[in-house]
Amino acid sequence: MSVTVFVPRDSTALALDADAVAAAVLAEARRRGADPTLVRNGSRGLFWLEPLLEVATAAGRIAYGPVTVADVPGLFDAGFLAGGAHRSRQGPSEAIPYLARQRRVTMRRIGVVDPRSLSDYLANGGGEGLTRARAMAPADIVRVVIESGLRGRGGAAFPTGLKWRTVLDAPAARKYIVCNADEGDSGTFADRLSMEADPFGLIEGIAIAGLAVGASGAYIYVRSEYPHALAALDAALAAATDWLDGFRIEVRKAAGAYVCGEETALLESLEGRRGIVRAKPPLPAVAGLFGQPTVVNNVVTLASVPDILARGAASYRELGVDRSRGTLPFQLAGNLKHGGLVEVPFGRTLRELLYDFGGGSRSGRPLRAVQVGGPLGAYLPASRFDTVLDYETLAAIGATLGHGGIVAFDDTVDMAKQARHAMAFCARESCGKCTPCRIGATRGVEVIDRLRGGKPGQSELLRSLCDTMIHGSQCAMGSMTPLPVLSALDHFPEDFR
Repeated sequence: MSVTVFVPRDSTALALDADAVAAAVLAEARRRGADPTLVRNGSRGLFWLEPLLEVATAAGRIAYGPVTVADVPGLFDAGFLAGGAHRSRQGPSEAIPYLARQRRVTMRRIGVVDPRSLSDYLANGGGEGLTRARAMAPADIVRVVIESGLRGRGGAAFPTGLKWRTVLDAPAARKYIVCNADEGDSGTFADRLSMEADPFGLIEGIAIAGLAVGASGAYIYVRSEYPHALAALDAALAAATDWLDGFRIEVRKAAGAYVCGEETALLESLEGRRGIVRAKPPLPAVAGLFGQPTVVNNVVTLASVPDILARGAASYRELGVDRSRGTLPFQLAGNLKHGGLVEVPFGRTLRELLYDFGGGSRSGRPLRAVQVGGPLGAYLPASRFDTVLDYETLAAIGATLGHGGIVAFDDTVDMAKQARHAMAFCARESCGKCTPCRIGATRGVEVIDRLRGGKPGQSELLRSLCDTMIHGSQCAMGSMTPLPVLSALDHFPEDFR
């Protein structure tokens, strides 16, 4: 009986030589007369252990990692095909503490299924939500999503079901689903990992959304820097043609601009024009792609829907706190020992993620600051590490949860440089349509440079400029850029002297 060995081929594993490791495993197996079945799965999100090899045994999958090409002969000597002892052996995959302490819902199948196999996806619980949705009226699908409390996981946190209901109720000959997969925030990778490791989950969520609003078709707008996600989606869609029962989903490569992550700029780009923010109203739910009612959700939002339909609204709503229901795949990056993906219900603290999961700083020095919510998110000092992670709690302290990205810095960081970087990033990535963003960010860099140079009065000028950007910018690009700048000024004023 053939033994199955799993070697990830997501971007992280590939960057750490997973292809060479997979080839070495097959070559060593042939040399020893073994014939294992090799499955190229996705990462489970334990990036410090990649490449993480798993072998299927009678007792479940046994994990080994990180594995290099040089380790492969020793693994065979240790009998790893039977789960034998080796210095890289992590034990049963599901029992690894980093995984065991999580509550995976949306990301339950990443690292588990073969991302190219529809039959494997269906055998692991996939498809149940779509089956139930096909037996329901559109309004009933929307009602379930509303009752679940699911909110957009792309940053705005707007109730998903309410957006769907608006599109459902809008009179139009054609309607569309657009998946925003232009994941450009620093320290974020949940969308990428979902597409690379479990593309059928996203496809199922899109198909359910299409049924819910009566959509004519769907587009997935994928970040151009994600070639492996594009390949995984293309392969999955080819395999899912019959399963989708005529519902057409097309993949489009993004334009390579950060501002195209804003939903109206994305729609402009999809229509073949330069990605420039549209004036609202009308909202995309009323007049979106090609002027038609359009649902625009990000990857994690849509990938959360199949589980909600399969298990019911109550099973999802019982997770989380207050108005933040369900789970969020947090992404740990920066100066941490154990960077990776952590899916837990809302209500955990920042400290728990940084230390219980992240293991503290990789450098061994004290953590000084954490940026939550991408390059436009606030910097939080150590005194805020006990903050509960939900949308309203973070908003109350002038921060944002965003896409769930968390980037950690130790006590060697210069927060004035980080503030300048935020302004420079906005100046570089602005679509240029509105003056507060286009000119404000450029002037902001100049003011920060004068402030760091000791010129008096610049702190007040910088705060005034930030106020103008917050209240005068047309989209979140300009209105949120002041968040990291003002938080650095408030919490780390000594770095600006």
